[in-house]
Amino acid sequence: MPNKIYIDWKNIHTVFLDMDGTLLDLHYDNHFWLDVVPKRYAEKHQLKPEETKNLLVSHYGEIKGTLSWYCVDHWSKQLDLDILALKQEVSERIKIRINVEPFLDFLRQQKKHIILLTNAHPKTVDIKFQHAAIEKYFDNIITSHAIGIAKEEDGFWDKLEQIIDFKVENSLFIDDNLSVLRAAQRHNIAHLLAIHQPDSQQQAVDTEEFTAIECFRQLF
Repeated sequence: MPNKIYIDWKNIHTVFLDMDGTLLDLHYDNHFWLDVVPKRYAEKHQLKPEETKNLLVSHYGEIKGTLSWYCVDHWSKQLDLDILALKQEVSERIKIRINVEPFLDFLRQQKKHIILLTNAHPKTVDIKFQHAAIEKYFDNIITSHAIGIAKEEDGFWDKLEQIIDFKVENSLFIDDNLSVLRAAQRHNIAHLLAIHQPDSQQQAVDTEEFTAIECFRQLF
């Protein structure tokens, strides 16, 4: 069991939680974008799979960190594929991370304001909740599409403050994306945690300046 991570829970009023790679295993998303989409795109356009993967990864990189990167409709149009249908085809890979639900139960018992804060497209969120029934735990579910900009972008937290009442000094935010955490840091969100191994099928990541959670049991 990894060492406990000290959280002064009496001074935490709002808990912001990312979804993919934080509460849910990122393996589903990585498998989808790096294996399923290149394979189907190659089949549709009669291309070699490996060449297609390199082409798409390059294309992904061009808009990574923007709202378009997370948009199902954008990729359906760009690739001429039914991205939503393809996501459903491999949805059995959607998995809740170990000890996430006990952690969410703990937050409810502590009467924290629990907010899901995700870059995922609303249609993707719907698919995730069909296979990972965690929506019942949240007081609010907010997508970056509803805000109008991705979590990585400056201005996201300013817009969020217009629709959610919270204090930066009493807020905890957990996310696997370091760019997202740094944007929150620039907005002075006081308590930030990263994820040690967002994808259970890949190696742990270097979370650099951020303390990383290996298991949610470390927090309670």
